[in-house]
Amino acid sequence: MAPQQRRTRSRRTAVIAAAAVASAVLASGPGFAAGGKAAARAADPAPPPTTTTPAGPATPGGPTTPAGTTTPTGSTTPAGPKAPGTPDIALTPAAPPTPITPPSLPSTPGTSPASPAPSSGGAKTPAPLAPAFGAYLDYGPRGVARMAALSDWLGGTEIRVGHTYLPGDRWRNIEGPPGFLDVWADWRKQRADRTLVLNVPMLERNEEGVPDDEVRRLLRQGAAGQYDHHFRRLAERLVQLQVPDTVIVLGWEMNGITYTHRCGPDPQAWRAYWRRIVTTMRAVPGQRLRFDFAPSRGRDAVPWTECYPGDDTVDIVGMDSYDQPSGMTFQQQVQEPYGLQAHVDFAKAHHKPISYPEWGLFRNGDNPEYMRRMLAWMAQHKPVYNTLTDYCPHGVWQCSGNPRAAQVYRSALSGQATPTTPAEPTTPTAPSTPATPTKPTTPATPTTPKPKNCSPLDLGDWVEYWLGGKLCVKVDWWSRRS
Repeated sequence: MAPQQRRTRSRRTAVIAAAAVASAVLASGPGFAAGGKAAARAADPAPPPTTTTPAGPATPGGPTTPAGTTTPTGSTTPAGPKAPGTPDIALTPAAPPTPITPPSLPSTPGTSPASPAPSSGGAKTPAPLAPAFGAYLDYGPRGVARMAALSDWLGGTEIRVGHTYLPGDRWRNIEGPPGFLDVWADWRKQRADRTLVLNVPMLERNEEGVPDDEVRRLLRQGAAGQYDHHFRRLAERLVQLQVPDTVIVLGWEMNGITYTHRCGPDPQAWRAYWRRIVTTMRAVPGQRLRFDFAPSRGRDAVPWTECYPGDDTVDIVGMDSYDQPSGMTFQQQVQEPYGLQAHVDFAKAHHKPISYPEWGLFRNGDNPEYMRRMLAWMAQHKPVYNTLTDYCPHGVWQCSGNPRAAQVYRSALSGQATPTTPAEPTTPTAPSTPATPTKPTTPATPTTPKPKNCSPLDLGDWVEYWLGGKLCVKVDWWSRRS
């Protein structure tokens, strides 16, 4: 993907400002008050998702959500997840979704359509089994809460894959800071057949336009072991949270130009650094992590095969694949160099399962044919998981600007059954220290009334969580007398 730099200097500025405000509060400075338990907050606007067949203005971010940074001609780098967090949305559909019979997906070239199931003499036909799928809905607690609403929109089909991203701005956030992963771990542990997918940057300042020469130097430092301790702490954190089987999408879309963790400046150092990270994280007692090597579809800045670090440190060969560039048909996406077919063939040759951590609409608008063909492709090749990027312009539930593609997606996945024999629960090694208290899985409802004449400050999820409430500035503080 080529996202707008969703975790940029503006977020750091906000955090610095928030810290200053917090300091003022702790010093009992005039004019500030805490107003209730912190609900999830963020900077990007997010109108409510659609609850019927999508129509009308776009949701989270709407038409103003950045579609991604411009990439060179022919690049297949799509936009990625938006900046952390979005304002609260209505999580309960206005009306139950109308049951829709999933249509038969069209066969892709070289395959035969599935034969219809024989009649059982009037007996009720069981619902088809739901694949291991999910959607990127938000990076924080809202992402967890929205999964239940998306499941309702799909007629009760269980969302079995949760997908989030660690911020790549600073090393302390790449380590999985307390208060961030807790809610995702809680969701994962509620059912044994769920999967948590976590995108992990390989370097800090990951979206700050670091030049190639510096990227080369940083990759070589990583390959020499300079950053091992950050990834060890992350693995220990996941074990402590009792999610030791998390899928780690490490250094995603390394074949592009967007991220500091890109491969192009020094593929040899990149491969050595990947191997070092995986070896370090696998050495943590109790871990059962799986590592997903996930380039973007197509050649992009460098052929992704040049970045492949070796079968012994890769568990899954993934691919981020969006409907782009403009005018490219799905069949061309299959056949292009380093495209969908090349991905499947490469994984088969290396005896690895495949995945699609990111996929969705992009440069060709509301494209139901792409949606049908991509769903059919995944039905044929059976990835170990797939997660749709569900915000505008890529998504279908939170982006009502794609009603026809939304209808295809909803029809194909509505009313499907969950597996009857879920995977065995994981039994991680007991942590040596008590687990950090977790946040609730849904944003808490404020229990303290807002102070009178108080204007709330939007400080973001993490700051408000640690402060234990929302801060606001009293509008009449300047007139107060000592």
